[in-house]
Amino acid sequence: MTSTLDVKVASVSFIVPAHNEELLLGRTLDSIAAATELLGEQVEVIVVDDASTDRTAAIALAHGVFLESVAHRQISATRNSGARSAASDIFLFVDADTLVNAPVVRAAIAAVRNGAVGGGCAVQFSGRLPLHGQLIARIAAPIYRHIGLAAGCFIFCSRRAFEAVGGFDDRLFAAEEVAMSKALATQGGFVILSETVLTSGRKLRAYSGRELLGMLLRLGLNGRAALNQRRGLDIWYGDRRADPGVDA
Repeated sequence: MTSTLDVKVASVSFIVPAHNEELLLGRTLDSIAAATELLGEQVEVIVVDDASTDRTAAIALAHGVFLESVAHRQISATRNSGARSAASDIFLFVDADTLVNAPVVRAAIAAVRNGAVGGGCAVQFSGRLPLHGQLIARIAAPIYRHIGLAAGCFIFCSRRAFEAVGGFDDRLFAAEEVAMSKALATQGGFVILSETVLTSGRKLRAYSGRELLGMLLRLGLNGRAALNQRRGLDIWYGDRRADPGVDA
């Protein structure tokens, strides 16, 4: 399966990991197309379909992007598979439920071309969030920015830096963006852009405050060991819950 573009001359690669994302993937791919329409770059979009049982693969093909099928059920390994297929020197990892725009894409590319090894951006959540979701968003965003961490829904880097750090740590089933942010920062400037992407707030709506707090406490108590297995990470690897709200 090939891209609608000649991937041999791609200058920017969008890598979109996806597992059972038929509801939101189409909008994500549409946002990438709209954001890059006037970019003046040769762009390739790689959807890495990780063992989906829905129409994720069909939606990717209908959008004319490159489809890679894997069966990792592990986000780090899935991201790395996409990077190995990429042809360009600039990687933009975008979650399948995240909408990008021209300003953030341009800023990310410019940052790398101006010497940054990679970075992230500001994040907004779509739809109305419950109180616990609002609190988590308000607390997490400034902490991530203050300590220079990219949110997992949008992280970019140069190929050189990606290869220098060995890609995402494929022992991790979650928080891989934290480890990757820290690793990339050892290679040079790692920037958090002021431009914003819009990511789905579905997980913050589908899980109660008690469930999310319990997960955070388990992660805090068990440390790295809790991230090296799917068990206890239902928010990412459990059965997909229906979104009780409506994504904007």
